[in-house]
Amino acid sequence: MTTGYVILETGEIFPGTLIGNRKNQTGEIVFNTSMTGYQEIITDPSYAGQIIVFSYPLIGNYGMNHLFTESDKPHVRGIVTGEICGSPSHYQLAESATTLLEKYGIPCLTDVDTRALVKTIRKKGTVKAIISDRSDVKPVSSDEKQLVKQVTTKELLFYDNEGPHVVLVDFGYKKSILAYLQQIGCKVTVVPFDYPFEKIRSLNPDGIVLSNGPGNPIDLADHLDKIHMLTQCYPTLGICLGHQLIALAYGAKTEKLPFGHRGANHPVKDLRTGKVFITSQNHGYVVIDGTMNENEFTVTFQHVNDRTIEGFTHKTLPIQTVQFHPEAHPGPQDTEYIFHNFIESIHKIGEMKYAVK
Repeated sequence: MTTGYVILETGEIFPGTLIGNRKNQTGEIVFNTSMTGYQEIITDPSYAGQIIVFSYPLIGNYGMNHLFTESDKPHVRGIVTGEICGSPSHYQLAESATTLLEKYGIPCLTDVDTRALVKTIRKKGTVKAIISDRSDVKPVSSDEKQLVKQVTTKELLFYDNEGPHVVLVDFGYKKSILAYLQQIGCKVTVVPFDYPFEKIRSLNPDGIVLSNGPGNPIDLADHLDKIHMLTQCYPTLGICLGHQLIALAYGAKTEKLPFGHRGANHPVKDLRTGKVFITSQNHGYVVIDGTMNENEFTVTFQHVNDRTIEGFTHKTLPIQTVQFHPEAHPGPQDTEYIFHNFIESIHKIGEMKYAVK
């Protein structure tokens, strides 16, 4: 066993046991409070460029299977745990978490006082960190503006079905979003994030989903005009990063949270009904309250804890967005109805077009 360290750019050092890749790995250090779902978290493309600290102490006890991966491979820079199980037990077990991390050269620092580390991140804010077998190194700066380009599909992916045709614009989509669209009958075409508007239009979609993804939404400013045109032409659902990009496309502004929302127990209030849902979240940026055009948009959801914007709808166009993940995975599926509302908006537009004809 090798002694390793996670070193924050603010100077704090946390020792542990290093498993897997011993090469220095730098990333933005964040924490997730979920008690289960480590497989989905490790394989979520939204974590590209980040080192994840699991606040729940035991990770890996049920191993990894073939059902719960959110992408073809992990995109995290590293993980930090209090414990990690190298000999898991589960009837769907395919391999251990440590085997997967070693396969892809991802370092894991375990036996760490994660409680103290999470408290430090909450105090200092999200900062750069490095996982190393040396305690005298410092995190190095890296270009994080190409994260979406790293995780997006490189080719069109087609999934046939009998329902409406949805184009899923891939900024780093979770497979659970695709699975849910298929489950409710949608034919889905997944396109790269930079796929041109005219080519999307040639696919004859009935609706558009703008996916989650990693990084700062403002880094995708070159794509805002396209997003604006898509939302003007088709019923659109924005999820997480997609929510932020639609807001930016209509003139709103975003900002970085001190340490983000990452976990499966975030309370969100539906401002239309007063009902509170428990949601799954993974984001570091939010739409700044007061920057949305109130003549065009209605804020529909608000985070109970810090009152940040969690969703909005357009007053005349079939546009709806959510900052949380309605497909969950991991987390509660309280808000899966969001997908059904999206499909209803597609059907309404179809009925209107039919009536005009």
